[in-house]
Amino acid sequence: MSDLHTELKESIIEQLNLEDMEPADIENDEALFGDGLGLDSIDALELIVLLEKDYGIKLTDPNQGKEIFASVNTMAGFIEKHRTK
Repeated sequence: MSDLHTELKESIIEQLNLEDMEPADIENDEALFGDGLGLDSIDALELIVLLEKDYGIKLTDPNQGKEIFASVNTMAGFIEKHRTK
């Protein structure tokens, strides 16, 4: 597992106040929304803020979020391609 995956999991837990979770509790390919981690649309907004703050990525199309935030793997892949920080 890459450092980015671990860093992302820690950021997600911190940003969304998932205090009872550890990075190891989140699988890289687990769905973040729906049946997986069970995040909701407010959490998605928080993740958009996280991308901008931590990686300098501004999402202009909110519909992109569904693909990008599908799992930690998809988030990491997107960040690796588009990060400015």
